Amino acid sequence: MPEEIIRSLTVDGLRYGYRLLPRDPGAGAPATEPVVVIGGALQGMFGWPQMDDHLGPLTDVVTADLPGMGTADPLPPGPSAEILRAAVTGILDDLGVARINLFGFSYGAAIAFGCARHDPRRVARLVLGGVPTHIGDDQVAHWHRAQRALADGDPEKFAALAADGLMCRDPAKPVHRGELARRYVRRSFTHALAHSAHAADSLHRAIADRPDFTGGLSGVPTLVFAGEHDTVTSPELQREFARTIEGSRFLTLPESDHWVVLERSEEVADLVTRFFTDQPLEPSAVRLPHQARPGADVPAV
Repeated sequence: MPEEIIRSLTVDGLRYGYRLLPRDPGAGAPATEPVVVIGGALQGMFGWPQMDDHLGPLTDVVTADLPGMGTADPLPPGPSAEILRAAVTGILDDLGVARINLFGFSYGAAIAFGCARHDPRRVARLVLGGVPTHIGDDQVAHWHRAQRALADGDPEKFAALAADGLMCRDPAKPVHRGELARRYVRRSFTHALAHSAHAADSLHRAIADRPDFTGGLSGVPTLVFAGEHDTVTSPELQREFARTIEGSRFLTLPESDHWVVLERSEEVADLVTRFFTDQPLEPSAVRLPHQARPGADVPAV
């Protein structure tokens, strides 16, 4: 497999970058358009090895540190949607491609949805996971408790509270590899706080900078998926969002919560690969529903 390429760009004076894993040119024609992956607030360009494994043999794979993420410059105060959308457009222009497949997860789902709505001609297919369409008052209050712990000089308590606020802690709702995922998320938050000056601001923005998921979308084949026990935004509310997208599909993955990309990493990567290559959505470990129509009942497993 060819070596990855790291590229640096700027948008509105902010430095950011992306990582390109080129498909082996000797393997024949690519199976689909390049795939751009946009993760949550602290999921940077090096956090998606499962996507490399599944999509790398089929097409180019692009991951990014957008402004406010990873090693990129911090975002200025205020709404950031326009800047982040322009940053993604900058990646497409730098790649020199007309269209991409776009995958956005959690905070990244808002960015990806905004890009598709702004210029649907450049998005061949869209996958959105863990879509935070509704952040309830209890989530905001929990986040404020975590922020107070950080202000009091206790990053370990902050990381624990932040992780718990994004995960299902109900013992009656089993989560596959849930405790392992929780430990990983806590360590990730602690590491980010120690190594990134704007990590806390990035996490706060993901909660406080409410994205706009209204207005619907047409002309872009779209898949929306959620963890069965997502406590950030319930699968039912994510299903309602999916219904605003013409011709969309919606599904839940069992025994998982908002961090479904950790708890069901192989299943998610396989699902994304199948959708982007127009294959039946039938990964071995997850039963999936039939295609849904806007306004119709969207079954979930």
